[in-house]
Parts: sequence; C-alpha cells; structure tokens
Amino acid sequence: MAPKIPLRRRTQAKKPSKFSDSDDVECDRCGSGDRPDELLLCDGCDRGLHLFCLRPILARVPDGHWFCPSCSSNKNNPKRFPLVQTKIIDFFKIQRTPFETVSRKRKKKQGGGLAVAKKKRRLLPFNPSEDPDRRMEQMASLATALMATGAKYSNELTYVDGMAPRSANSPHLEHGGMQVMCKEDAEALNLCKKMMGIGECPPLMVVFDPKEGFTVEADRFIRDLTIITEYVGDVDFLSNREHDDGDSMMTLLSAKDPTKSLVICPDKRSNIARFINGINNYTPDGRKKQNVKCVRFNLDGECRVLLIAARDIAKGERLYYDYNGYEHEYPTQHFV
Repeated sequence: MAPKIPLRRRTQAKKPSKFSDSDDVECDRCGSGDRPDELLLCDGCDRGLHLFCLRPILARVPDGHWFCPSCSSNKNNPKRFPLVQTKIIDFFKIQRTPFETVSRKRKKKQGGGLAVAKKKRRLLPFNPSEDPDRRMEQMASLATALMATGAKYSNELTYVDGMAPRSANSPHLEHGGMQVMCKEDAEALNLCKKMMGIGECPPLMVVFDPKEGFTVEADRFIRDLTIITEYVGDVDFLSNREHDDGDSMMTLLSAKDPTKSLVICPDKRSNIARFINGINNYTPDGRKKQNVKCVRFNLDGECRVLLIAARDIAKGERLYYDYNGYEHEYPTQHFV
C-alpha cells in the first residue's frame, strides 16, 4: 500500500467571536459582504476582512483582539535579525567551528538502464552555498521569521512534559503504512543534520511577502530529490490538538486508534519547514507551483517527516507543497 502523504493539520473554526452580524459590513479586500460568518472586524479600525482574503489566510477565528494588516505594523515590518556572526552562532547553537566545511564522499555511479536507475533513486543532501557570508544572510532571514512568530530554533523533534512521550512515536501503530528509510537515505539525512550543526544551512532564504506572509525561496539551484529539511517541533497527540488555533501542525503518526495519532506542533520550536507555504490545489496552475513533497519515514523505529524537492528547483523560485495531502481536510481555493 502506498504511504500516506502527511499534511499540515488545520482544525475547524471555533464558535465565532469576532464575526460581523451587520449586513452593512463588507470585506475591505474583495468588496463583498457575502459569507458573513467568515468576515472579521478589526479591533483597531473596524474594517472588515474575510478569513480567506487575508494573506496569509486565517484557518480560524483568532482568540483575543484581532487587528488587520494595516493596523499590525509589527507584523508588516518584522524586525530583522542582526547580521552578526556571533549572534547567529548563538541563535542556532552551532557547536563546532562556525562555517567549517563538511567532507562529502562521492559515490560511484551505478550502471544499468534508465528503468533500473529510477528504482535506485536516493535522497540527496542539500548543497549549501559556498559563500559563508551568504549562509549568514540565509540563517539571519530564518532567525528574523522565528523571532517575529515567537518561536525558538530547533532542528529535532522535541518531547515536552504533558504532551506525547517519545515512546508514543512508534511506526508499528501506523495505519496504512509509511516508507522505511534505507541506509543510504539515512546517511544523507545525517549529513544534512551535521552540516546544520556547523553552520552549513540549506540554500534557502525566508522572505516576507505582504500577501503570503513569511515564505521561502531557493537561494541556489536545488536538484530533484534533495532533502530540503526535516519537519520538526513539539510532538503531541492529535486528540490534544483538535481545537488548536495553530495552522502549521503536521501529521507525524496516523494510527488506526485515533487516540494514538501524533502531530508535530512547530509554534514554539521549529525550523525553516514552518515557513514553506501551501498551494491552491484546486486549479492546474496552483498544482504546477508545487515543487516540494512531504514524506513520512520510519527511521530506526521512529516516525520522521521530511520535505523533499519534487523536481529541479531554480534559484529564486518559491517553495510550495500541498497542505492537505490526500485528506483534503481544508479548502485551499483562496491560497495564492
């Protein structure tokens, strides 16, 4: 059976607390007063905006006060992380000599026809930018996004008291199966982890877009099947997060017993995976934008989630993958 495709878990909206009940209120962006149950009123200027007209869109009604993009000056102008090597080393907890080069062994090319070669396709470690100064800029862009969203940097799954324990992350509970990571792919992933630990980051730049919010661009050419990053964050039971406001939760374990299903929650600890955006998978043009796929693996008896290049990605191209995967749990027709 083919492995399930993971998804960013989006939950159903809570009972409206900020919706307009006036027929006179219209959305400031689309000019329509339709779908009033999805029309928010700004607590600052009283303008109306549909949940799906916001960029980035909101999956649910926010708790507490809500301010439109025009009134949220801090969000529209995120404070840039200082481009200082010592601060970047401290932020990303680089262990060894910063920006040291990791040795990479070249593998011999294997013979065989095209059909044989396709069966033996393996994951590739990312190829960092050669210029240390450019890598500093890339890491500073990620640090800017993490600071703006109130998250700490982490490149590992984390297990916090009161959430799911590490022992709950058992692939044998998976309903439908997932891929078992082979030795060669595990070596590629470990190389990526090692490079990150010494300051050799993926060639990616986090940028802020007024429509899409924080988003990720390729900062150099990326080959098909390259490991972009691992999806990380706090691991919790899905049953604890059914009414969570977060819109970036990722399926980690889809168990036959729903009480044992796990999700990754990147709201407090995360890496660049959190800022890779979704596509409008309702249109052919939207699907064409998808250049990254999300795959769950059984690695040494533990579930892991990787974002992998689904084709060659040109420098400057933004990275997108399907939020919904196979479940189509959340409508994406309003995505950019």
